[in-house]
Amino acid sequence: MLLVPRWVLLSSGCAPVLLISGWMIAASLEGPAYDPATQTISVLAAYGAAGSWVMTGALLALGACHLLTAWGLRAAATAGRVALAGGGLAALVVALLPVPSSGGSLRHGSVAAVGFALLALWPVLAAAGGTAPWALRPAPSAMATALMVAGAAWFLVEVHRDGPAGVAERVVTALQSVWPFVVVTSCLRHFGDGARWPAPRQD
Repeated sequence: MLLVPRWVLLSSGCAPVLLISGWMIAASLEGPAYDPATQTISVLAAYGAAGSWVMTGALLALGACHLLTAWGLRAAATAGRVALAGGGLAALVVALLPVPSSGGSLRHGSVAAVGFALLALWPVLAAAGGTAPWALRPAPSAMATALMVAGAAWFLVEVHRDGPAGVAERVVTALQSVWPFVVVTSCLRHFGDGARWPAPRQD
């Protein structure tokens, strides 16, 4: 059994492309009334937003990509794959629970927070030692998780001070969507076509 089928490169690579293009197109449909520097991505998918269908579709596609990547990335530790899949599932639920046209939503915010936490933790949970590919080694995995947590702290600070929360959110969500692609690319370069890890991890 291949530990990293080549099709996982497609699912992981599409995730950041679909997410970023989704929020760019949705923002353009909103026009000048939407400020991407200070307003969040959730506003683009809110009830009544001009680009809600675009942003909702992007979130659904992102969730599907993460689920497929988690399924195919057998070289990663099981705990990390479960966390990545949970993050993908959270993206699907967030898309189905948009915020209202004004005000917030506790259900939406709670699911988004859970999804972020899972996607922030999955790199360190997926780490392996020994002959693991570079992106699955403990140090790079811990660094990825640390950067995502720092990005979350930045976002919360900007929300509290009415600063550029939209910028902070986009930076951290972009990083979370790109990291699976980095891991997959690292695995494929490490193993080569058709290669198999001598001792697949089961934990």
